[in-house]
Amino acid sequence: MLKYLLPLLLFIILAVFLALGLNLHPSEIPSPLLNKAAPEFSAPKLQTTAKDGGSVAIGTEPMRPPEQKLTPTDLKGKVWLFNVWASWCVSCRSEHPILNQLAKTKAAIIVGLNYKDEPEDAKQWLAQLGNPYDVSIMDQDGRIGIDYGVYGVPETFVIDKQGLIRYKHTGPVTVEDVQQVFLPWITKLQAE
Repeated sequence: MLKYLLPLLLFIILAVFLALGLNLHPSEIPSPLLNKAAPEFSAPKLQTTAKDGGSVAIGTEPMRPPEQKLTPTDLKGKVWLFNVWASWCVSCRSEHPILNQLAKTKAAIIVGLNYKDEPEDAKQWLAQLGNPYDVSIMDQDGRIGIDYGVYGVPETFVIDKQGLIRYKHTGPVTVEDVQQVFLPWITKLQAE
């Protein structure tokens, strides 16, 4: 009798675990950083035009200004989105028009983290597809991404005026995400 009940019991246990697993949302990867201070960094800005500090021609030789850097402290007192992207990322291309539209609303500052990318490729990509970022910084070795717990690109963080990470979105941002998640978060945090 036990030899018939044991396989039945194992089948029931496996069925329960399968049913529980089907109700999980694999794109919702929990972040241990939620409601904690955004990790510190000091990263070089991706210089895209002379207006934002890119090379300026004097005579025939371009003159490079000193490298400008950004830190989270520079953004204290402001609500900002931190979007991890790369020119080699196919999913980043699909979310990019949505970020361009979000940028037009001026709801929050959008900071780009150009992840494990070549600066020239990133500049060309932004020139072709538009630049939704108020500023984009470079993370060529991926250290900033590691500190933020980035699993892959794209990922987007919502950071409040005190510099706390309040929300993490894994995967490409959709129109529905902007309307149902990002704008409500931004509105709430701007009012605080």
